[in-house]
Amino acid sequence: MSVVEVARDDGATLKGVTSTVLLDLRAVEKVFADKVVLAPTDLRVDEGSFVSIVGPSGCGKSTLFNVIAGLLRPDGGSVTLQGRDVVGATGHVGYMLQKDLLVPWRTVEDNITMAARLTRRVGANDREEAREIARRYGLGEFLDHYPKALSGGMRQRVAFMRTLVTHQQLLLLDEPFGALDAQTRLDMQKWLLDVWRESGRTVLFITHDVDESIFLSDRILVMSPRPGRIVADVDNPLARPRDIDILTDPTFVALKARIMHLLHGGTS
Repeated sequence: MSVVEVARDDGATLKGVTSTVLLDLRAVEKVFADKVVLAPTDLRVDEGSFVSIVGPSGCGKSTLFNVIAGLLRPDGGSVTLQGRDVVGATGHVGYMLQKDLLVPWRTVEDNITMAARLTRRVGANDREEAREIARRYGLGEFLDHYPKALSGGMRQRVAFMRTLVTHQQLLLLDEPFGALDAQTRLDMQKWLLDVWRESGRTVLFITHDVDESIFLSDRILVMSPRPGRIVADVDNPLARPRDIDILTDPTFVALKARIMHLLHGGTS
């Protein structure tokens, strides 16, 4: 396990292989009503990686996501995606919240195609893609069902499929499994890893669950209380693929202890 400074200018991955930086934030900050919510923050995310952010409530995690997505303009700093300035721009990321936000009077198929529905007419190709992705990820038999007929885990799968079909390389997932029971949550974590590995997308993931961050991620970013800033960038040495047995691995336990220490004001 290693904890490195936030600024990483060597362009290296965990295994020392040069990779492509997809997202690059430099000195991004946000102020609301004269209160600093997000202190100047640097963040780099490599293409194809899975990075989690953990931190106390109110530390600016969701604010950071909203800045990346272009829903909020930062009060300082830069945000680039694939080298392009995206400050204040929208439509360049897939964004999934904790609430599934499924439209109750729309079927599973219609909810998956919602992004297209909001911007243009839904075509035959959109519907075929929705059917194919639902079949691939275990909901092919439920395409004509309405959200009220689905379990919590199934609803989150539909919401994630809706995010996938935006065809964005960067997916922002803001506590997508926070409202699920423990067993369903673990099942969804394993499912997400399978989808991530197959799709080749890049994931930036917010969670309050340290176990979840370790199980899923290549790196775990630890944020301080408000005004939030990234205080540690922790590499995850656990090999992939991962299953539930890894939750009791000594390396997992030691990594959890270090992150908990950092979350409660300890230093690296």
